Formats: sequence, structure tokens, C-alpha cells
Amino acid sequence: MLKVVIIGYGEMFMNLIAGALDANCHIAGVLRRETVKYHPLIRKIKDIINPSIEHNYIKSYNLPEIYARGVNTEEFKRELLRLNPDIILVGSWGEKIKKEIYNIPKIASINAHPSLLPKYRGPNPYFWAIRNQESVSGVTFHLIDGDYDTGAILAQEEIKIYPSDTGKSLKERTVLIARGVVCELLNALREDMIIPLKQREDRATYYSHPGELELDFNNTAEENHALIRAIYPWGNAYFYHNDTCLSAHPEYLAINDNNTSYTQAGTITAVDADKKVISVLCRGNKILTFNISLYNKYDKPFSKNYIKREITAGYCIR
Repeated sequence: MLKVVIIGYGEMFMNLIAGALDANCHIAGVLRRETVKYHPLIRKIKDIINPSIEHNYIKSYNLPEIYARGVNTEEFKRELLRLNPDIILVGSWGEKIKKEIYNIPKIASINAHPSLLPKYRGPNPYFWAIRNQESVSGVTFHLIDGDYDTGAILAQEEIKIYPSDTGKSLKERTVLIARGVVCELLNALREDMIIPLKQREDRATYYSHPGELELDFNNTAEENHALIRAIYPWGNAYFYHNDTCLSAHPEYLAINDNNTSYTQAGTITAVDADKKVISVLCRGNKILTFNISLYNKYDKPFSKNYIKREITAGYCIR
């Protein structure tokens, strides 16, 4: 039975735990982000009065927790040496793991990255794959080395991106697929030898955190459509109506041919205040329809009144 230590947070972390259990591995310890993020006393109080989904998930399986303030600390190193794991699995983690740590497991330290490496190295590839209008994404399990997302590939699976996908829906599908892939990978590692496949640097791309989120109606409807979907649920694309900032949401999101008399990109072609929906002509003579609200969260309850009072068809957004 493989002995595994799992590090991470969020949905990927929990699905790696599930996949390891599916593969009948012994989970010797788990390290979650809250253990690193919070002072031990604050974390204990939080676990009692406002436990995270990760905490509840770990407790539901009665898994042993590792209490260390980082993956490169002496306390974590000592715990790993005591546990003597075959494998470390990492699912969503911000720290770059040092060689003295990732070399401890008897077999390997493995990271789960939600893209088809070597494309889309870096944080939040869900956003970038949709933003760049890719037709496929994926999940890759690779050896951890001295840099981010550069290690040799052990397993990989392609995931189709649908035209309606948001960052949220793509992430949900990806982590579920990761559960199955890690189960197969762990079974393979227990039964046979896997030859790691070196990543091709000539095909590598790296993207940082999402940057400019302002809609530009001089871009195509498809480009703006992709931006609105990609950033959800982590934030909102936005635009300015006069000097008022408005958020764009994926509800009612659609692209249609322009059957109006309007010809200038940025022109509002239709308004539905009750649904808080507007339609805007974009470059390429396509109309983008989407839900909006006032950007400031304290102003959102007044969005419908603002739309009724201020937004009219024929107005051109500059």
C-alpha cells in the first residue's frame, strides 16, 4: 500500500484526497493552506466556529493533519522524515517547494496542474484558457522540480472547453477528472514503472494572474464574451457608462447578429432593466448581450434603478 502525503487547498486538494482513497492508498498526512495561513490559536478557533470545507472534508475521513507553517519549514521536514512517505501529492499551493523537501519521498513528489503542460504554466490557467478562446484544456500530473510547473510529465488528460464554460464550470470538471487521473497514476506507480516525459520548452507558455478586465467593445463580441466567462467566479469584467463603473456577469450571455440600424462599436442596442441586461454592438458587427450591475457591492441593490434611469439604447460606450 502506497503511503501518501497530500498538500493543498480547495477543490483540487479534496479531489486528490478522494483519488488517493480510490486507489486504496494510505494517506499518512495532509497539510492544508489554513495551517500555514493562520496562527495556530486563530486556526483552532476558526476550525470550531467557522470551519472550512477542507477542514470538514479531512475530518469526515479522519485523516491525520500535519501542523506546519510552510512546506519548507524544519517542522514540516521533520514530519515528512518521520512519516517516510512514498509520494507527496500537491494540489493548489503557492510556495515553491525546495529540493530538500521534494526529494524526501521514496518514489516522487507530484504536482497536479490544471492545464495541458507545457502550455499555461502559472496561476489560474482556467481563466487564461477561456480568455484566449482555447477549445481544449486539461490536467497534468508532473514531477516537482526547482521551478513552477516545469517538471517531467507522468500523466495528462485533455478536457474540452465548451462555448458556455466559465472559469467556475471548467474548474469543476477539471478537478473531477483529476480525481480519476490521480487514482490511475497511483495504481500505475504501485504496480509498474512510469517513464517521465520531459516537457518541451519550445512549446511552453506562462501566464501570471489575470490582468486587464475592462471590456473593450472595439474588440470582437467573441473576445468580450470570453473575458466575461473566464473571470467568473473570481471577479467581474467591467466597463464604464459615463463615469459609472458597471460589472458584467455571465447570466443571459449571448452573441447575436446585428439586425439593428446601429453601426458603431460600443453602441447600446437594447436594454432590459428588469433582467438587468443590455446588448452592445462590438467590432465585427456582432451584438453581445449580458447581465450588468453597479460595480461597488454596496451599490448593487440599486442597479435596476440605475439602468432604468440612466441607460438607453443608442448610447455609445466610449
